[in-house]
Amino acid sequence: MDKPENIRNIAIAAHVDHGKTTLTDNLLAGAGMIAEESAGEQLAMDTEEDEQERGITIDAANVSMTHEYEGTNHLINLIDTPGHVDFGGDVTRAMRAVDGAMVVVDAVEGAMPQTETVLRQALREGVKPTLFINKVDRLISELQEGPEEMQQRLMGVIRDVNDLIRGMTEEMDDIDEDWTVSVEEGTVAFGSALYLWGVSMPSMQRTGIDFGDIIELERADKRQELHERSPLSDVVLDMVCEHFPNPVDAQPRRIPRIWRGDADSEVAESMQLVDEEGEVVFMVTDISMDPHAGEIATGRVFSGTLEKGQELYVSGTVGTNRLQSVGIFMGGEREEVDRVPAGNVAAVTGLNDAIAGSTVSSVEMTPFESIEHISEPVITKSVEARNMDDLPKLIETLQQVSKEDPTIDIEINEDTGEHLISGQGELHLEVVTQRIERNQGIPVTTGEPIVVFREAPQTESRELEGISPNRHNRFYMTVEPLDEDIVAALKKGEATMDMPELERREALQDAGLDKDTSQEVEHIYGTNIVVDDTKGIQHLNETMELVLEGFEEALSEGPLAGEPVEGALVRLKDARLHEDAIHRGPAQVIPAVRNALHNALIDAEIRLLEPIQEVRIDVPSEHMGPASGEIQGRRGRIDDMYQEGDLQVVEGVAPVEEMIGFSSDIRSATEGRASWNTENAGFQVMADNLQREKIMEIRERKGMKLELPDAVDYF
Repeated sequence: MDKPENIRNIAIAAHVDHGKTTLTDNLLAGAGMIAEESAGEQLAMDTEEDEQERGITIDAANVSMTHEYEGTNHLINLIDTPGHVDFGGDVTRAMRAVDGAMVVVDAVEGAMPQTETVLRQALREGVKPTLFINKVDRLISELQEGPEEMQQRLMGVIRDVNDLIRGMTEEMDDIDEDWTVSVEEGTVAFGSALYLWGVSMPSMQRTGIDFGDIIELERADKRQELHERSPLSDVVLDMVCEHFPNPVDAQPRRIPRIWRGDADSEVAESMQLVDEEGEVVFMVTDISMDPHAGEIATGRVFSGTLEKGQELYVSGTVGTNRLQSVGIFMGGEREEVDRVPAGNVAAVTGLNDAIAGSTVSSVEMTPFESIEHISEPVITKSVEARNMDDLPKLIETLQQVSKEDPTIDIEINEDTGEHLISGQGELHLEVVTQRIERNQGIPVTTGEPIVVFREAPQTESRELEGISPNRHNRFYMTVEPLDEDIVAALKKGEATMDMPELERREALQDAGLDKDTSQEVEHIYGTNIVVDDTKGIQHLNETMELVLEGFEEALSEGPLAGEPVEGALVRLKDARLHEDAIHRGPAQVIPAVRNALHNALIDAEIRLLEPIQEVRIDVPSEHMGPASGEIQGRRGRIDDMYQEGDLQVVEGVAPVEEMIGFSSDIRSATEGRASWNTENAGFQVMADNLQREKIMEIRERKGMKLELPDAVDYF
């Protein structure tokens, strides 16, 4: 742990069911940590009961192991991440702690939608990829392919992955080298995680095994001999040691990507040098609960050395927290150690103020950039405790859940005792509610899933007025829709109010905002921008804070159905304020701003947006009709149909709301022969003929008035 040049921090990432956890088992067996006989079936990193039952990874799990390469012992800190789209948040957070990502792709299925997502998450954090093509045995035994066909298919997979990498690294200025993967360089390996064998170009040269031998041994069922002659763990761990950067190489490149502090400061220097003598800098990427030790914070030590009893600052909170214990994770077990120096992944207790994404340090410093998640919560369920006595415990548990998993939004309503959980999909929420029942022993009832909508202006509005209740203050404003590129940049967090003004102005101009507007930006809220176009108005400066509060209130609950507003550019044109501060307090300014903005939004023909999902179904051709019918019957649209191997592939999009219950319907429609995959694809405007009915339904659910303002006459 003290030799950063011999440390490798890596994550294993892939599409669901491409074999990440099975591969991790192999590596653990190769490092002598689990019995070789059980590798591939034990799934040692799926430590929770529900993960073993469902056969999928839900939480990212960490493990540290050693591997001897070219006579030197290397320490490999590995994170096994989930592949299911609902748990993408764990992948993004894991990427912050590592320097290399091994992308696993199924030889038969090839690069899938989630492969693209995990690659994008890795590259956005400045993490270097390598490729492992798994399940090569299926090409031989199931598809009966010969050496020629096999080679073509494998080259095809590599080409697809490289196209993705090329497309994503083009815009990155800080990556000088070519990060595409290649067989000749040894950054691609092939194998079968289930049968424990693997090969790469360097290993073939070392052992003399080629694809001809593999096909022969695989067909003769001599898999054990294949494993003994070319064990997968050696091939993969050699590749990790040879091709992934160590912290000394990686940190100077990654720090400027994820930290916006002063590059000439002492802290910056000790992070770039991975200095274990420097000030402590620790980035928390995951929080988990241990019934005995309490809250465990896992993350990457970028500088300094963590030791028990240190008093450390947690970004965004007051005072310091005291480290109770320092350790490293070995799958489900945590081993306590005396100290963890820079460049390692550590698991500590005692940081009670930390949440996933906190910066923890021995001096007060600029925190790291917040970890931006690619998708946002789109589905909500209400949760209530069955017994009133469990209510305080339930509230405590929900607060704990939102601390552990930042991709979940929790809204606690003290008045009604109803609590809303929003997550990435049905499975995400099902897992969370099951864990509350199982781990905390609180019986809960959950409501029907509710879909999260947005509201967005469609045209430019006229200048509209809002008057305060005492009629002494008036605000005039216009609203226009923001360009899609600007909305996308705001979603990714490329421009925020925390940035230095010049940097923010440049980021907005790069996204397509015109120069004059970008100079007058007063506030950014969600994906909305507020611009101050007023000139020399008395008392406006001292009232501005209240005005912005009014904007936030109006934008978080739009005029149609009280759903958040997205993609609005609001211009404050003029204001008349009472001279006496007592007559322009919060009770006057906030309603006036809210009325003006809501009137302007309605004049800009605001519409309801619904979340949509991309759907891909793989199905035998005789079930093709019913499968495509399932998408069309859900207000979906089919974009493409093609043949892949012996299966037909249907690709399309459909509204999230209509996709609830999709899994059981598609099973019965295709006699269980279809495999499918959905991925959140943002929001789109709902058809006009459905708008009024949907708006009324949401208003009724929220207990709002059931008539819309008169000005809404455009549906």
